[in-house]
Amino acid sequence: MVPDYRKHRPWAESLSIVLQIGLTMAGCIICCFFAGRYLDRWLGSGGLLTVLLTLFGIVGGAVVSYRQIMEILTSESSSGSGDGHGSD
Repeated sequence: MVPDYRKHRPWAESLSIVLQIGLTMAGCIICCFFAGRYLDRWLGSGGLLTVLLTLFGIVGGAVVSYRQIMEILTSESSSGSGDGHGSD
């Protein structure tokens, strides 16, 4: 029995978008956290750089996620309806 991939395609595409955005956000935060932790240990700044870089990772991850969402939405709207309201 062969599964019907066309039936599950919209669900799988939506899941991939959510995973991409979530992993992007988590990756930015985790990388900045560990970079701050390393710099705190190296410079002996007592946790200040960990907090600052973690906040930087949150803001950076949010910006990157927002750009990804906007790119997805603009690509769907430009290839979507074709009702004559797009660019010529």
